[in-house]
Amino acid sequence: MNEQYAYEFRTCGTTGLKVHLPAERLFYVNAVTAVVALLVGGVMALLIALTRWPAVHLLSADLFYRFVTAHGLNMLVFWIVFFEMAGLLFASTAVLGSRLPAPWFAWFNYGLMLIGALLTNYMIFAGEADVLFTSYPPLRAHPNYYLGIILFAVGTLLYCVHFLITLVVAKKEGYHRGSYPLFTFGILIAVILAIFTLLSGAATYLPTWFWALGWLDSIDPALYRLGFWGFGHSAQQINLAAMVSIWYLIGTLSVGAVPVSEKLSRIAFLLYLLGINVAAVHHLLVDPGLSATYRIFNTSYIIYAATVGSMIHAFSIPAAVEVAQRAKGFTNGLFEWLTKAPWSNPAFSGMVLSMVIFGFGGGVTGVTQGVEQINIMAHNTLRITGHFHATVVGGTTLAFMALTFYALPLVMRRELIGKTWAKYQPWLFAIGISMVSTGMSFAGILGIPRRHYDVSFSSAIFQVPFSPTATTMLGLVGIGAILAFAALMIFCLIAALTAFFGKRIEPKMEAHYPPHTGDEGTPAPATA
Repeated sequence: MNEQYAYEFRTCGTTGLKVHLPAERLFYVNAVTAVVALLVGGVMALLIALTRWPAVHLLSADLFYRFVTAHGLNMLVFWIVFFEMAGLLFASTAVLGSRLPAPWFAWFNYGLMLIGALLTNYMIFAGEADVLFTSYPPLRAHPNYYLGIILFAVGTLLYCVHFLITLVVAKKEGYHRGSYPLFTFGILIAVILAIFTLLSGAATYLPTWFWALGWLDSIDPALYRLGFWGFGHSAQQINLAAMVSIWYLIGTLSVGAVPVSEKLSRIAFLLYLLGINVAAVHHLLVDPGLSATYRIFNTSYIIYAATVGSMIHAFSIPAAVEVAQRAKGFTNGLFEWLTKAPWSNPAFSGMVLSMVIFGFGGGVTGVTQGVEQINIMAHNTLRITGHFHATVVGGTTLAFMALTFYALPLVMRRELIGKTWAKYQPWLFAIGISMVSTGMSFAGILGIPRRHYDVSFSSAIFQVPFSPTATTMLGLVGIGAILAFAALMIFCLIAALTAFFGKRIEPKMEAHYPPHTGDEGTPAPATA
């Protein structure tokens, strides 16, 4: 029996999961880094929203566009990806009860990501990367801006490779037998999507870096746009797979929900692989580099493969919760199972609110706006921005916040501080971001452009008349941003106070040996 891994595991008193201590440290640093990025991006979001509100119009033009770049990268990339890396570690070790092979490799990957994120942010705030999130040529930033993104992407790609290695080790050493748990399976799908996405990013940013260094005279703008959206939009599909996986996990942890048909849920995840990564063409519907046939086929047919998968999840998860609640005796009427659900648990309420906002605010609008006829009218208006704030912020970010309320005692081994505030935090955030998304969507319908400093065009030689309702909608965005930011600060404060001042949870240390016998090479029965 291998003595190397004895006493490297502890049992979490909250979840009952066995946690490999080297993996636990990596959970911690990735999660903390993610929250810091969330805070930076949240401050930028508030300033941008107050600038878009004509009654406030806070920032100067140069700071507005600079903060748009910082907001996009910190919220859409750094916050979410660092949190997802913590999710990879959790799904491949704690959920499977496995050890983390070669922890030094994970630390190396984290270091690359951290250096890349810091370098990118430095170049933005130094005024060397005023190219917005898309950075379409001929806009050109300092070479170190692209280098930072490349380093971050390489670290992420290596993390994905490490995740796959960990799954192999878990099988080989007998930590886990049979099919992977649904949460781990969903994260595996996200990793496969991530590899495609990151390779698209490499094909885009490496030539751009060479161009910024002066090693290339020019780059093809059409190829850049295609590669960028193969990276930029596909990144959201990684978030989708991770978010849905978290929904399943929280349902299990909070009420003991088990999918009605796990096979069907797995098929739904597989549908994401079939069509979702090529669904980014709706960003390029008027691009002359793509044929009309391909654009129409993509936006009319390909996108629905992923849509069917999401509709299956939209049925499976609530059904699993209902079955679990009715099994506990909540069988009076049609909805006692719902009214007697643990709504005081911020993880459960956050999960439900994430599903509702994503489904009705993001999913429905995404399918409709991706159709060619509507997209032609909605493109480059705030209607598009309203859609993805419902998906990425109201859906993904809220789901990640919800899981954090379970992760805090698991990772930091401290009891939650501010339980009353935590109970209301998901609701406040949901209300705020719903106001932001709704205000943006209706302002966009009324013609307000996205990524624009002065929507009134007050300095133009011509007048652009907008409906007064549009200004009201921008005010709604500003008020919603204030509420959402307040909820974000509550979340960060709870996390910080719990980490430093929460009552210490003494771990139960165990001699947890690898199940395989070594000499015979035959795995022993997997541990529970």
